[in-house]
Amino acid sequence: MHNGIIENFQLLRDPLIKSGHTFSSETDTEVVAHMLEDAYRGNLADAVRQTIGQLIGAYALVVTVADEPDVIVGAKMSSPLIVGLGEGENMLASDIPAVLQRTRTFVPISEGQVVEVRSGSVRLTDFEGNELELKPFEVEWDLAAAEKSGYDDFMLKEIHEQPAAVRDTLRGRFDPKGNLGLDDLRMHEDQIRDVDKVFVVACGTAFHSGMVAKYAIEHWVRLSVEIEIASEFRYRDPVLDSNTLTLGISQSGETIDTLEAIRHARRQQSHVIAITNTVGSSIAREADGVLYTHAGPERGVAATKTFTTQMVALQLLALYLAQVRGEKWPVEIAGYVSEMESLPDQVERALGLDEQTRELADRYAKVRDVLFIGRHTGYPAALEGALKLKEISYIHAEGYPAGEL
Repeated sequence: MHNGIIENFQLLRDPLIKSGHTFSSETDTEVVAHMLEDAYRGNLADAVRQTIGQLIGAYALVVTVADEPDVIVGAKMSSPLIVGLGEGENMLASDIPAVLQRTRTFVPISEGQVVEVRSGSVRLTDFEGNELELKPFEVEWDLAAAEKSGYDDFMLKEIHEQPAAVRDTLRGRFDPKGNLGLDDLRMHEDQIRDVDKVFVVACGTAFHSGMVAKYAIEHWVRLSVEIEIASEFRYRDPVLDSNTLTLGISQSGETIDTLEAIRHARRQQSHVIAITNTVGSSIAREADGVLYTHAGPERGVAATKTFTTQMVALQLLALYLAQVRGEKWPVEIAGYVSEMESLPDQVERALGLDEQTRELADRYAKVRDVLFIGRHTGYPAALEGALKLKEISYIHAEGYPAGEL
């Protein structure tokens, strides 16, 4: 299995053809298979390590060989890869929901690591073959959370899960002293106080929730915020340094463009805080701090509870920054969070308008163009609404600032 892109595959392909290899396709995946054939000397993991030393790109590989039927070898470079630890079995997958019905214990594979998976053991090494410690974690999702629970489709189920998801995002955010906190912070609060600029990097739905974060941080924290599509971030040479804070937003924690953006930020000495739904994901491991949305699995193509919980989490993050930097009193922060705790009930009431929503959908199902308009935080919501309509109906739609009309 190969997930990703091998950028130098053509350069690797030509010598293989000259040495007698016959190709049946033009794909980069087949080049890797032929390279593994050349490198294999009875130890599949060694062959994988030798091969990936020549590859340039962003990829995850999972490899088997007939001579060693008891082992599967995986390697990760940017693309997601996890190991599921089961009873008398172990599994490789790109994402947790794929094997959730078999196990709830997982080992995340990090950048530059190779894993050998057997039914009774898992061995983790770096690309040089040095053995590494396994760090398993448990997920709270159960199998029922990943199934439709009686709804016609996953998207409808996840729409109705939003109140519970928002409650979970808000739950347990205060320590015994009444201070708002993140799930995992590996940077000193003095470093947060020294921040003089914030960058937000994200893609798609996460980008739209990041736009709301800009409003909140500038309003509550009085810090300048720039927001950038993650795929464009590193190409425009942004001005970053040790007093910059970069926020990376990704539901899966494995969005390649967002990962590359935060890596670029770290190379420029910027601190990074991640907002993600997935414990142990790449973005969570590589950041200096993490705020988990705790939204549970989302299977629908059009993110629903992802957008809702990301906006809530980013509001919490803005309040946390205000707390650390002394811009808001603890009683003010507690008041804002108390107001946010009424959100699940408000969402429940909105979902109670299901019948009216269906009537509107029937009335306008034949239209060919839709404008979503909004002002202030309503503008990111309009952009997200247009994105969702395009994703699920293929109707042309645009989000537009209301004032521009």
